[in-house]
Amino acid sequence: MTVQTVNPNRRLRGKPRGRELDLGEFDALRRLLGDEREQPTLRRRDLLIEHLHAIQDARGHLPLAALRALAAYMSLPMAAVYETATFYAHFDVVHDDQTAPPAVTVRVCDSLSCQLTGAAALKAELEAGFDPAEVRVVRAPCMGRCETAPVVEVGHRHLGHATSPAVEAAIDAGDLHPEPIDWPRLDAYRAAGGYALLEACRAGRVTVETLMAELEAANLRGLGGAGFPTFKKWYFVRQEAGPRYCVINADEGEPGTFKDRYYLEREPHRFLEGALVSAWAVEAEALYVYLRDEYPGLRRVLAEAIAELEAAGLIEPGYVVLRRGAGAYICGEESALIESLEGKPGKPRHRPPFVAQKGLFDRPTLVNNVETVYWIPGIHEHGAAWFADQGRHGRSGLRSFSVSGRVKRPGVHLAPAGITLNELIEEYCGGMAEGHRLAGYLPGGASGGILPASKADIPLDFDTLQAEGCFIGSAALIVLSDQDDLRGVATNLLAFFADESCGQCTPCRVGSEKMLTLLERDAWDAGALERLAQVMMDASICGLGQAAPNPVLGLLKDFRGELAAQNLIIKG
Repeated sequence: MTVQTVNPNRRLRGKPRGRELDLGEFDALRRLLGDEREQPTLRRRDLLIEHLHAIQDARGHLPLAALRALAAYMSLPMAAVYETATFYAHFDVVHDDQTAPPAVTVRVCDSLSCQLTGAAALKAELEAGFDPAEVRVVRAPCMGRCETAPVVEVGHRHLGHATSPAVEAAIDAGDLHPEPIDWPRLDAYRAAGGYALLEACRAGRVTVETLMAELEAANLRGLGGAGFPTFKKWYFVRQEAGPRYCVINADEGEPGTFKDRYYLEREPHRFLEGALVSAWAVEAEALYVYLRDEYPGLRRVLAEAIAELEAAGLIEPGYVVLRRGAGAYICGEESALIESLEGKPGKPRHRPPFVAQKGLFDRPTLVNNVETVYWIPGIHEHGAAWFADQGRHGRSGLRSFSVSGRVKRPGVHLAPAGITLNELIEEYCGGMAEGHRLAGYLPGGASGGILPASKADIPLDFDTLQAEGCFIGSAALIVLSDQDDLRGVATNLLAFFADESCGQCTPCRVGSEKMLTLLERDAWDAGALERLAQVMMDASICGLGQAAPNPVLGLLKDFRGELAAQNLIIKG
């Protein structure tokens, strides 16, 4: 027998590789989140983003030492915690050799609607007016308040029609918390007949088949952008074996979109009733509401409304789970949203399988938009014809148009589906803003393309704009005038897509950056832009990369004269 001996000159590692766990950080984490030894559910992976929010809320940033403690707390690899924390824009990860950000952060929205109203100049003015060691001024994507552009977030408080003096006053007053929202409570909603549909469904007085037939007759489609018939979604999820889940997408990150916020602020219980009826229809084990982090005031409203339902015995405690996004436009895509709900970076999944087959926790999942479920109680109460018969120009139903840009009365305007832009501006928006003449418009936010004023008489609805290379999406209308810099419009939109790409696929990650570079040149090479656009549309995994070129293609198709008048050379 050969006996192997240890080489006395060999150096042995006395401790694991990597940074040591700071026990003080670990104890602080237990005090903040709870003792995971007594509550093992606190270690669930799907709670990772919620835990990251708790740390950031308490400390104003995410120290790397706290992330190491969180990895140990949740029994997760540090790489998984770090990847998730650095994926989302609202998490400030601070490495050991870095200085923590100042106590106050001012975020200036740089979406197109805010750019049109001077956000860039406002940001420069704020940067010059504050000591960067005391106040951090940063850019931020659309905050869902485009009707009050320019928008600034001071701490967690949003200021509409923001000015430098207003921002300074908010900071001096310590006014850094979400603005209060006055909303109708449960008693008022029930006194007006609220939750009658939910109770009728649960009592068997209304069947799933009856309700699906009503939604089909009303032609209710997904109002988050895809426009898929709601009753068909229910049907497909119901065909899959349980357990099933229901998820509500309240992450309306499309620049120019704010209709969901509008309805949630005014009638949260109507929304919750529609969501609970949807969950009942697919026999969901739980109902998840994924709310964008730009709506902190609404988070309080929904939390209180859910608590009212639990106290009234209308839902079991914990049945409705309110989850918080963290600043990622891509999480508006349903599979990316589900990845985020599971505590991961919000990267879209390859399909098939579709989320109706394999969604949250790998179970069949119904995903609906806020406004979609909001209409369900009203359709049942008033009848399918009440909703369907309100269209115009041969179209059916109602649309909530989020209108911003160069109009006198921006805001959410409920109008007949199929209305034209010219009709919408004159009948609902009070006309164009003083001194501005209509030059073009985005019918569906940043991704919906761009159309000239000569095409402002096309009916606005699903299926009416595809021939023009556009789509209505979530009905986010941004109105442009003859005074707007069209190249500035294009670069703003492509910078948004380049910044918001999840980075998973090369056509989107590299393509959006390359297209932005081409747009920033003194002359545009139309052939190169069109070839790049085709690659992005053909090969990107999800709708972000596929739709990113739409506004550029629209400008090349319909705005060459206007671009030339603005001294932009187009080759090809």
